[in-house]
Amino acid sequence: MRYRISLVLFGLLMAQAGLQAQGRGGGRGGPPMAPKAAAPIDITGYWVSVVTEDWRYRMVTPGPGDYQGVPMTQAAVKIADAWDPAKEEASGDLCKSYGAPTILRVPEHLHITWQDDQTMKMETDAGKQTRVFHFGDWKAPEGPRTLQGDSVAAWEIQGGGRGRGGAANGSMKVTTTNLKAGFLRKNGVPYSENTNLTEYYDLVKERNGDQLLVVTIVVTDPMYLRESFIISSHFKKLPDDTGWNPTACSAKW
Repeated sequence: MRYRISLVLFGLLMAQAGLQAQGRGGGRGGPPMAPKAAAPIDITGYWVSVVTEDWRYRMVTPGPGDYQGVPMTQAAVKIADAWDPAKEEASGDLCKSYGAPTILRVPEHLHITWQDDQTMKMETDAGKQTRVFHFGDWKAPEGPRTLQGDSVAAWEIQGGGRGRGGAANGSMKVTTTNLKAGFLRKNGVPYSENTNLTEYYDLVKERNGDQLLVVTIVVTDPMYLRESFIISSHFKKLPDDTGWNPTACSAKW
């Protein structure tokens, strides 16, 4: 019996080692594969939002004081309570709710492509935003904070080649820093420039053949959040660019 168990454990270890080698790309002594070639999942193409949760916060602008579900600090509540939609519209700074921590909550279409072998690009038609995901040892150049920040990506292959929730073959983890302050919701719920964003991109195939991109979003902000704000957004794969309609940022829907 011990011999049989040992064989099973050995087989599992060898399988895991094989998956890790695939992630590195090459065989023994071979050069590592570029992130594009080593991708365990293909998330490129056109996608459309599937709004299955928080409909009232995503499809319309929530009213003043409607902050349910966000673990806000008192400082954040004070700022949000002072939010005035008319003043926000008149300010000219209309993209505060289109930053990286919240852009995937906006109802929209995504277009994801490889910019080169080391870099993935995500474009949104809502707000005409562009995010860039850098793989490898990329270091962010010094510069001003931006709405989309600086994002570093990595492939994650789970034991057995499965990602979270049964997602196929693995996940993409993205860590974003150097963010400009903005809104988690259009009704003035703030996040500060000290915010860190971690996202996990998983690909799930439905029984009817549809492909879903499930993004788990973890926002950490020591200034305006008492704890991490964890949400998820879902997108359905489209065959082409039907429905793609770039529109400018808006302070209201």
